Amino acid sequence: MSDTRQRRGRRIMMSPAELDEFLATQRTCRIATVSADGTPHVSALWFAWDGTSLWLYSVVRSRRWAQVRRDPRVAVVVDSGEEYGELRGAELSGRVEFMGEVPRRGGLCAELDAAEALFARKYFGLEELPHDGRHAWVRLAPEKIVSWDFRKLGGL
Repeated sequence: MSDTRQRRGRRIMMSPAELDEFLATQRTCRIATVSADGTPHVSALWFAWDGTSLWLYSVVRSRRWAQVRRDPRVAVVVDSGEEYGELRGAELSGRVEFMGEVPRRGGLCAELDAAEALFARKYFGLEELPHDGRHAWVRLAPEKIVSWDFRKLGGL
């Protein structure tokens, strides 16, 4: 991943530790993909963060999946907060990489062990991810990350 130092908004930028904690605990992201005609498409998705990559478990018969198969460039936003002074989030962008079998049926796949364990604990309270044969994994090792935490503004 490239340097996560951002050019603007450094006052409200999350530290690497803050970003790790935030991404590990949030539940839903919004992923932007590119349609064949160039228009953006945004959809919500659950994810797992392993400290360096965002793991996305998507239905393979979805518009999102078809679009990343054609063009792997994505931008993902994870954010939280209701009031202005509570807003915080991160935008991660780059190209996704397809991981494991498509669709995922649960066969042995060492490259997915850690991500599936994180995902299973986070969303299902289980040690092992149940597979339905409809989903598959993409991994985003972000090329760029921009973050914000308006709580750092001290109540402005």
